[in-house]
Amino acid sequence: MLKDAETINHPYWPRNLSIPNYVANDRSMSEILIFLFSVSGILLLATWSLTGRKVSGSRLSGGRRLALCWFTVCGFIHGVIEGWFSLYYTIIPEDQSFLSQLWKEYSKGDSRYAIADNFTVSMETVTACLWGPFSIWIVLAFLFNRSYRFVLQLIVSLGQLYGAVLYFFTEHRDGYIHSEYGHPIYFWFYFVFMNILWIIIPLILIADSWRQLSTCQSMFDKAAQKGKSKRS
Repeated sequence: MLKDAETINHPYWPRNLSIPNYVANDRSMSEILIFLFSVSGILLLATWSLTGRKVSGSRLSGGRRLALCWFTVCGFIHGVIEGWFSLYYTIIPEDQSFLSQLWKEYSKGDSRYAIADNFTVSMETVTACLWGPFSIWIVLAFLFNRSYRFVLQLIVSLGQLYGAVLYFFTEHRDGYIHSEYGHPIYFWFYFVFMNILWIIIPLILIADSWRQLSTCQSMFDKAAQKGKSKRS
């Protein structure tokens, strides 16, 4: 996968990485980022509006509505953007479709995506197939007040946390060679900031699920104990 420096035809790190079929983007960084954050913003606003209605006679709290906004955006990112990568990772370096160009831009922060690294392909495929649909299921479960809603939240948040930890740890083990280490945009914004969200927010939601499920179990145990006392 490595080649001589004089034949480098791409912007990725390490600089001697071999990507013979690479075609440079004809979309600018600003176009790609505006698309990503515009769609995410529209989904956030739509979900915030949707979750403002009453559920089982009461309104969801602000924090719960923000959590559902998060899962809606996760459904889009996991299912559409990461789903695209899981389907077309073999042709992304040469492809000029918009989402392929998005991945080529992101690869400046992590070139493992440009070379279809085994870990990234496996992780993104699992994420797209499981956590994408499950994220939307969580939103629906809360909107319709399903009893399993916090179980789903716990499962997806644990999966997201596990994937993000492996994502950072495998790159740490490689010595951060797949990005221009310390670059304010490619390393700190693309690689660190855009991924550490999937550590911080899932940790909060795992704690929330733990608290909710523990409370339910405690109430069930007390009711069961009262039932035993009455029978005795």
